[in-house]
Amino acid sequence: MRILRKVDYKVIPTSTQFPFMLPLFKHFSGLEFSSQVTFFVGENGTGKSTLLESIALGMKIIPIASQKMNDDISLIGPRRLADSLRFVKNQNQHRGFFLRAEDFFGFIKKVDKEMMELKELESEYEEKFTGYAQMLAMGSVRGQRKAFESNYGENPHASSHGESFLNLFESRFVPNGLYLLDEPETPLSPLRQLSLLSMIKRMVDDGCQFIIATHSPILMAYPEAQIISFDDNQISQITFDEVEHVNLTRNFLNNPDNYLRRL
Repeated sequence: MRILRKVDYKVIPTSTQFPFMLPLFKHFSGLEFSSQVTFFVGENGTGKSTLLESIALGMKIIPIASQKMNDDISLIGPRRLADSLRFVKNQNQHRGFFLRAEDFFGFIKKVDKEMMELKELESEYEEKFTGYAQMLAMGSVRGQRKAFESNYGENPHASSHGESFLNLFESRFVPNGLYLLDEPETPLSPLRQLSLLSMIKRMVDDGCQFIIATHSPILMAYPEAQIISFDDNQISQITFDEVEHVNLTRNFLNNPDNYLRRL
């Protein structure tokens, strides 16, 4: 069962601030989610990431980032949009997270810094305390460090970017979660994108819902996914074969010389 069923305006906004001056949001008539997996597709700047971010804010989804969403000045516009939206849900309690590929490096640096601070604190407690007090203090710090290591490994920077990305998903995907992903294909090879599809299928079987902004034809091919196009200043549901990126990629691979001779 879908966690989020529909998004629409509470009242049609009259503001001319970003993002309301964009044609897409001037004429936004709502969006109903008809599948456990929905893809937002379209050219850069069409508004798909803005809507995804506003859903994350409105649904109070935990971000995987180096800073809290309320402190992120890049989300001022999406925050305005979120305040204007109504979210029709099948359930109020849910798990999940929101991840923008661009935030991932900052998040890993934050995790690495916190793990180093815990190691330093452990050494400090070893010198400062003795006996039972030492056992309690060090036990708490070690427990936190072990939790980080379980999720991200002893050295989060040791894996490739793509491997770290998939490791994060593997450790943080839980049943009955709502997951909002913005261009998750960015660090992933085609083979790793197929691995992500496999994870998504497994989690959908466990009651999860995914809303993903992407340019990847591989991800868009997920069976029975809902594909929402943001091109032409409007939101419309299209099929896989109607996606411009899919057709361009297919045509290029079938005849690359036809495109390369025009360079």
